[in-house]
Amino acid sequence: MKIGDVELDNNVFLAPMAGITDTAFRLICKKHGCGLVYTEMVSAKGLYHQNGKTRRLLTIEAEEKPVAVQIFGSDPGLMAETAYKLCLDGVEIIDINMGCPTPKIVRNGEGAALMLKPTLVGEIIRKVSGAINVPLTVKIRKGWDQNNLNALEIAHIARENGVAAIAIHGRTREEFYSGKADWSIVEELKKSMDIPVIGNGDIFSPVDAVNMIERTGCDAVMIGRGARGNPWIFSHTLRYMETGQLPDMPDISERIRMIEEHTRLMVSYKGEETAVKEMRKHICWYIKGLKNAGRLRNQVNRVSSIDELLQLLQSFDRENQEHLS
Repeated sequence: MKIGDVELDNNVFLAPMAGITDTAFRLICKKHGCGLVYTEMVSAKGLYHQNGKTRRLLTIEAEEKPVAVQIFGSDPGLMAETAYKLCLDGVEIIDINMGCPTPKIVRNGEGAALMLKPTLVGEIIRKVSGAINVPLTVKIRKGWDQNNLNALEIAHIARENGVAAIAIHGRTREEFYSGKADWSIVEELKKSMDIPVIGNGDIFSPVDAVNMIERTGCDAVMIGRGARGNPWIFSHTLRYMETGQLPDMPDISERIRMIEEHTRLMVSYKGEETAVKEMRKHICWYIKGLKNAGRLRNQVNRVSSIDELLQLLQSFDRENQEHLS
């Protein structure tokens, strides 16, 4: 499929997730067939003021391209200037976050809070799209709460002002990630749009991904929490789409090998101390449901070096192999 003039390998995407979709994880997901990866959401204000920590979120490798850089903010002029500079840096797609539900974001009138201000939404998108020469996309939610279900209104404002595709999560801001995502809003939006619509929310398996497309008619699916500890979901979904066959989940040894690869990649970008700390959450996701996962989780939370971490993982693998034999 295409977004604007950007050709994509397939229609199974990785959702932007703060603290998760860094360079290392994006590279792993791309290796497993992901059609489009998104950066963590990046503060337009932070980029504008050349904040070093913010800039580091934009470490992008050639092998993961095309990459959509997701920015957030509420100042139309500042966001437009930031987007323009990103284009100069070679970014292929720019996405605007209008769906983040976290309190510290919405308190500043950013993320999902923008859905309460349709006029401002139009101004932001108009200025940003006018400042760049690459496709602009937007990610929204069903609405702010059950009394403000205005996704269709926001989507049409976005379309009229220049976006090339729209991603929608089937929950309100008030719901965060509770309950069940409402896929019917994805279907409604797709029926009213002449640009690609990307469905998001409660896609935890290849079956979910195919069901989302079949039920809603959306052009692509965006997988968020379902990819945590499971980068195989992309290759498995593509195979299921092509053959109707569900591949087996990776065994313990393959999961351990993937954790090791992920850890080494993380170390190469963030250094050992930061990488070991940040891998703790990823390891919890990778080993979820495995025998003795709780014990390993407790041990991992106490290590401080990559050597200790790798020794723990190899010991865990050996124990499980002995149990199976």
